[in-house]
Amino acid sequence: MASDACGKCLLFILAILLPPVAVWIARDKICSCMVCLNIILTLIGWIPGIIHAFAVICCCSRYQVHDTA
Repeated sequence: MASDACGKCLLFILAILLPPVAVWIARDKICSCMVCLNIILTLIGWIPGIIHAFAVICCCSRYQVHDTA
C-alpha cells in the first residue's frame, strides 16, 4: 500500500513535468483516448494538460486505492 502511495506521488511529479507520459503510465496503455486527449491538451497549453493528467491519475489510474473492508 505504501508503494502505491509513493507511485502516485511520483506520477503527480511526472504530471507536472511531462503530462502525457504520466497519463500513459497511469493508464498503462500507450495508445488510448486519454493519452491522445492529454497530448492535444498539452499542445494547446501546458496547464490544461497538467489538470487532465491530475484528473486521470486521481480517477482512472491503476494506482487507484480500493477499500476491501
